[in-house]
Amino acid sequence: IAIQTTLGLVEPQSSGLGGGAFMIVYDPETASIVTYDGRETAPAGVTPDMFLNPDTGEPLRYFDGITSGRSTGVPGAMVMLHAAHNDHGKLDWSASFEPAIKLADDGFKVSPRLASLVARFGRFGLINDPDARDYFFLEDGSPVPEDFLRDNPAYANTLRALQANPRALLEGPIAEAIIAKTRREPLPGTMTLDDMATYQPFKKQAVCSTYRAHTVCGPRPPSSGGIAVQATLGILENFDMAKLGPTIQGWHHFIEASFLAYADRDRYVADEDFVDVPIAAMLDKDYLKSRAALISTDKAIPRVTAGTPAKFPGRGTDATPDAPGTSHFTVVDSNGLTVSMTTTIEGIFGSQRMTNGFMLNNQLTDFSFRVVDNQGRLIANAPAPGKRPRSSMSPHIIFDPDGKLLFTTGSPGGNAIIAYTSKSIIGIIDWGLSPQEAIELPNVIARNGSVRMEASGLGNEDTNESVRTGPAAEFGMSPDVVAGLEALRHEVVKSRGEISGLHIIYRNRDGTLIGGADPRREGTAEKQ
Repeated sequence: IAIQTTLGLVEPQSSGLGGGAFMIVYDPETASIVTYDGRETAPAGVTPDMFLNPDTGEPLRYFDGITSGRSTGVPGAMVMLHAAHNDHGKLDWSASFEPAIKLADDGFKVSPRLASLVARFGRFGLINDPDARDYFFLEDGSPVPEDFLRDNPAYANTLRALQANPRALLEGPIAEAIIAKTRREPLPGTMTLDDMATYQPFKKQAVCSTYRAHTVCGPRPPSSGGIAVQATLGILENFDMAKLGPTIQGWHHFIEASFLAYADRDRYVADEDFVDVPIAAMLDKDYLKSRAALISTDKAIPRVTAGTPAKFPGRGTDATPDAPGTSHFTVVDSNGLTVSMTTTIEGIFGSQRMTNGFMLNNQLTDFSFRVVDNQGRLIANAPAPGKRPRSSMSPHIIFDPDGKLLFTTGSPGGNAIIAYTSKSIIGIIDWGLSPQEAIELPNVIARNGSVRMEASGLGNEDTNESVRTGPAAEFGMSPDVVAGLEALRHEVVKSRGEISGLHIIYRNRDGTLIGGADPRREGTAEKQ
């Protein structure tokens, strides 16, 4: 709670009170593994064509959808945290808000990342919202600079309201202010107080599977992360990844497994309260072995398509882009209670609309803009009233062969989260790397036919996400590996910025804990 409320203040471009989250919790006292779903929901008034141009019938430009009033779903992060607090909390609910309240009242120094994002993207959206403009820009119209002392009394007051009422965002004056912001042009939304009042977070059974005798657990749909990460691992379990190592062949197999897992994810995963999601069939060992059989050592699969787990009925292919915002953190306390949580307002600064000191999400643009694909097949992730859009958030907890906590992992980064998280698990289990070494492996994202990867010698100017704290060369794939992958007919896009934000806590054999934090962002690993 303290981390989320602080992140919403100092990293408002990525997550906050106006967004949603997924959390996985392991309680060693009861040996329970549960997930909490605080994903935003679509208002009752949404329609399947909400992101189609009424004149042409074609999807809106993505940025037009993001900045519209239609993009905001009912925020769920804080009531999700309250549900988890009721089950596992030890401190008083209101006490956890005090650090962020003090920081909002006293002011915080604007970080290099926040200053850069305001300077680069602020004039495309933030400048059009009076509250955001007043907060992120100075009186002379210039963006807030690095180290500027930025207070936020409105945010502090919102936190005080949440101290008194965990549903303060969903009822009363703050809820009314959220609705008023979504009803503004362009493309006003349909959210009502009834939509807010009926929102509830969900406590669910985790999606768990085994990987080389380890138990791997992640979130359920509408997050696709648990399924897609574990499908990637299940495919790779059919190969000796330890022997292959982080070589041309090792990365080739990782790429092919990613393509196959993403293809299934794009076709089958959506809100399981609205569509059947064949989770068990998608993670079935025999099915994944059949998918692995498509991988050869001498060339890339020419055209990757979704499989048919348990002969599940075909659906339309949805390749919806989800923007690379989001925050991730993980905590293990002195009693071993373990949390891995990914939280987001979706895109950079969400919908670009601000109220009561926090940004509103644009989460509904994670729905498919189309209802059917080019072949006329219904898309599972199409919009519907009360539905939660598909997510890529992948907070995971991994247990050793004896069932003891081994490590946690997860990352921000849009649909690339799945690849970032999978990479970290392979790095630790198969390649014997430390958490920090696994984090600093090059990022490789294989989806929709092309392979994006960090490559040595490139800067960061073209990334649509952010500023590194170190140059790309520190994390880039070597030219020899890139050339080898291209020789295998992979379409490699040498990225100038795959900005993951992996955070890992690892338990040594003696029970001591070590942490790792991604130097590509501003995270840290702290022991208290």
